[in-house]
Amino acid sequence: MDHTDELQVSRAALQMINPAPYNAEAPAAALADEITPTALHYVRSNFPLPDHDGRLEIGGAVAHPLTLTIDDLLAMPSVERAVTLECAGNGRLAMRPLPSGEPWGDYAVSTARWTGVFLHEVLARAVPAADGVDVRFSGADHGAYHLTPVLADIDRSDLRFVRALPLATVADPAAEILIAYAMNGEPLNRDHGAPFRLIVPHWYAVASVKWLQRIDVLTEAYTGEFQTGHYIYEWADRPHEPVDLMHVRARITEPAAESTIVSGRCTVRGKAWSGTGPVTRVDVSLTGAGEWYPAELRPPTGPYHWQDWSFEWDADAIGRHTVRVRATDAAGNVQPEVPPWNRLGYGNNAIEVVYFDVV
Repeated sequence: MDHTDELQVSRAALQMINPAPYNAEAPAAALADEITPTALHYVRSNFPLPDHDGRLEIGGAVAHPLTLTIDDLLAMPSVERAVTLECAGNGRLAMRPLPSGEPWGDYAVSTARWTGVFLHEVLARAVPAADGVDVRFSGADHGAYHLTPVLADIDRSDLRFVRALPLATVADPAAEILIAYAMNGEPLNRDHGAPFRLIVPHWYAVASVKWLQRIDVLTEAYTGEFQTGHYIYEWADRPHEPVDLMHVRARITEPAAESTIVSGRCTVRGKAWSGTGPVTRVDVSLTGAGEWYPAELRPPTGPYHWQDWSFEWDADAIGRHTVRVRATDAAGNVQPEVPPWNRLGYGNNAIEVVYFDVV
């Protein structure tokens, strides 16, 4: 089977929203279980699938520059973490007026088990300079950018995906950032960043650079199209802010939205997650402005992925019924009623509203 056939098979269950670069939402079934099967995991790309020479170079302001291969990483102690990744633009279609950017619905979110090595241990081998500020991550993906660059001096004809994180975050063992080479027990496929990529728990997935090719320690703050151009909250009424940690959010997964259900006892189920979690409370409301009732929230089974919740509903009355759900996390963050509008359409974590027809 050639690469084209492999891609067609791996993408068959996804809802494609852009063929080039390929972007696709997960199906609703991706949120049913604790772990999303690889074939159902959403895909986000900014450029065509790149070639990769299999090497990871580490340089910049370090005492000992390194070049690593997949065999070098496999020889290091491995770790596995289940991590929920959500695109910062997830839910963009629900914002009004409609922002610019990929037209994501509500399924640019998935959870997988990632295997790799801790980034802070790899970086420690290179010995970052004492005056290091940021760590820059360059992917192998590049090409003509299909959206309008924000920064004036950007060459749209051949742009590379580059992001940075503070050195203090990268070097912190508690952050548990991975250089991942496997997903759900199998080597990474091309759509998900083979041969290796970053996995940055708690952060929107833009930080989890795919097709990782180079890491550089910088002695000044990094600026670039995907750092200070795109992936910035451009608020209308307050200073701009960078996109970083995922906002608290709950989703209904069962029954399916807009479905018809038979009157009687009904269990409403869903997932909840947060980058400043864990989620500590999920509430359900059965009218547009009515009382909120506590759902049963399962304790987290890991520090970096979504939690299950359920609510027993006596759906006895025939007709159409609305159900709203909101989550609260350990930091006290609560979902808002209205999407937090910003020009590029990031971070929509507004309360979900669905309806069911009871017969």
